[in-house]
Amino acid sequence: MTTPFEFSNAKDARIVYVRSVALADLPKEMQEQVSGMEQLYAVHAENGERLAVVADRDLAFTLARQNDFAPVTVH
Repeated sequence: MTTPFEFSNAKDARIVYVRSVALADLPKEMQEQVSGMEQLYAVHAENGERLAVVADRDLAFTLARQNDFAPVTVH
C-alpha cells in the first residue's frame, strides 16, 4: 500500500523521517485500502508533512533514496 506523492515537488529539504505508524492512526480512507496489516511505515518531510505510507521499513528507505532524500529513523 502506498499513498501517491510527487517527491520532486518537496522543496529543497533533503532529509526525510521514517517512522512506524499503526493502521488505526491513519485516516479511514487509507485504512480501507489495507488488508491484513496492522503496522505500516510513513515517510515525513522535515516540517512533519506525511509524504508517503508504505508496507515496510525497507521500502520506505528505498523510496526516499530513489528520490534523492536521506532517510532517518524516528522513534
